[in-house]
Amino acid sequence: MTQRKKGSLDVLVPRGLVGSGEAVLSASAKEDGLCALRISWESGQISGLEAIKKEDASSLKLLLPRLLEPHAHIDKAFSWNDFPNFKGSYEDALKANLQEHKNRTSQIVFGRADRSLTIAVKNGCRAIRSHIDSFGYFADPIWEALLELRKKWHALIELQLVALAPLEYWNTREGDLLASRLGREGGLLGGVLAPPFNRELSSDLLAQMLKLANQYNCGIDLHIDESDTEPAVGLNQLVQVLDHNEVNVSITCSHASSMGLLSPVDLRRLSERLAHHHVNVIALPLTNFWLLGRQSKTTPLLRPLAPISQLQKAGVRVAIGGDNVQDSWFPAGTFDPLALMSFSMPLTQLAPWQRRGLAPFTTSAAAVMDLKWDGIVRIGSPADFVLLEASSWSEALSKPPQRKVLINGNWLDETIIPKTNPIEHLN
Repeated sequence: MTQRKKGSLDVLVPRGLVGSGEAVLSASAKEDGLCALRISWESGQISGLEAIKKEDASSLKLLLPRLLEPHAHIDKAFSWNDFPNFKGSYEDALKANLQEHKNRTSQIVFGRADRSLTIAVKNGCRAIRSHIDSFGYFADPIWEALLELRKKWHALIELQLVALAPLEYWNTREGDLLASRLGREGGLLGGVLAPPFNRELSSDLLAQMLKLANQYNCGIDLHIDESDTEPAVGLNQLVQVLDHNEVNVSITCSHASSMGLLSPVDLRRLSERLAHHHVNVIALPLTNFWLLGRQSKTTPLLRPLAPISQLQKAGVRVAIGGDNVQDSWFPAGTFDPLALMSFSMPLTQLAPWQRRGLAPFTTSAAAVMDLKWDGIVRIGSPADFVLLEASSWSEALSKPPQRKVLINGNWLDETIIPKTNPIEHLN
């Protein structure tokens, strides 16, 4: 990165992301929620905020805090060409995924993950949470590789790792050993709960998972109710278990797709129960709209999706993630939060010029990921920004704009991005 101890910019910032300074807080915003500010920084932190008059703001560019990816799968990213899913169904995605397992090595996964982080950093991400398939003969060497990769990238991006395994795995000696390691390494426990499943058995397995999480101080991030049948059966199972078990760690439910198929009354009740237990939700609209609700030669009319607005109103923290990137579960994606924001707009009817529309990509996502910085622009906050070649939300979202990335007060220089030959590194 080009070293600069101090600097300043005149920019447009979403009013909902400005958090300090009496003069700034009283600054007027345009109809699209953007206000003109002069932001100064020194030694990697914001040192000054000053409102700019409206008449001086016509040529300013849009500035955002560096963005987040709360749900990814970097271990299988870019594997579509070798393991495609041309039918586009959930079942065929799983078949291709299991076939990929037979061919994966730590070198292959390291290469995919390294490529993922390279793209994410260039696109302006400051943190990414990735679920890692963590069962079978390949699990240990892959975790070794990814923990090493996390060290290499720590100056540019925070990498959170979730061990994705069958719920039964957390009831084994191997599962206990992995949970212990995750506690030491700052990882999370993951799993899948989607119909059909044995309710009595799943209740016991969830309780065991919660016990391990408490014992080793690991957060939990579950794939739950990624389905177009039996609405919210997994979430209801989880809250019943939470009713009878004390939990001291964060719990996140990713997908929660079929919850959107509940009746309004049942939806409100379940949302309130999730809020009561402080359960976070990560909605994943792109993969869910691609995989779920498929009917042969018929356009589906019911599209399972986490009910973001209803959850927000009940007090549940909700983030939006990109999920899979160019693998058997979804053939597209680029680790670009701005592209995700754009694609999500017509699916979720959330607009970034509204506070609740922007929060799932910024402040709520930071809270779900338990990051040190909430993404609010205030004196003393990190000078971590994405400066867009756009003067409005419309320009920023119509196509992926050119951008400059500021990390700890220094402009990103792509020549310093880690370049590693994964085979050389791991041999």
